[in-house]
Amino acid sequence: MKRFDIPCVIFAGGKSSRMGRDKSLLPFCGFSTLAEFQYRRLKPHFKRVYLSTKQEKFPFEAPMILDDPDKKIYAPTAGLLRIFDVLEEDMAFVLGVDIPFVGVEEISRLTDAAKNRTLDAVVAKTPGGVHPMCAIYNRSILPYIQKSAEEGKYRLMDILEAANTRYVDFPFDDPFFNINRPEEYASALKNLS
Repeated sequence: MKRFDIPCVIFAGGKSSRMGRDKSLLPFCGFSTLAEFQYRRLKPHFKRVYLSTKQEKFPFEAPMILDDPDKKIYAPTAGLLRIFDVLEEDMAFVLGVDIPFVGVEEISRLTDAAKNRTLDAVVAKTPGGVHPMCAIYNRSILPYIQKSAEEGKYRLMDILEAANTRYVDFPFDDPFFNINRPEEYASALKNLS
């Protein structure tokens, strides 16, 4: 079994406004929540797996990295700032809770590209676009995030453009399918059967 020598952080603290309810808490693939599905499937492949979230809300035990409660920011940049406060490592694989089909093969390609330690980020890219929530982030990206945050800008794509980012091309969009809306959730459930 492939095992990666960096931590994995599952981002599960978003607003889920397009879903209309917290997507991290949706049942998925025999698990009570999508968050638990992601945690259980990724845990054997990483030295540690964390959930990045705003509050303790999950009906299962898992290490969590809670966002700064004083900052009411619903953006991945807030989570990235916080995880590097907590983690000892300089690099982490980050995956959105709503991207359930990314597998070991895709993660391997990202970790291979991240061996170049001069990069601030290594991000998946497909014909459908860039996937900043399926990426490896280096602690060296923090100055870019902090500068943007000071300016009140939290758009991750702008930060990636300013930083030393490598995009890893994948030929298919399917593994990066993102569950944002009820119809996408229904489609993901159908793909499981």
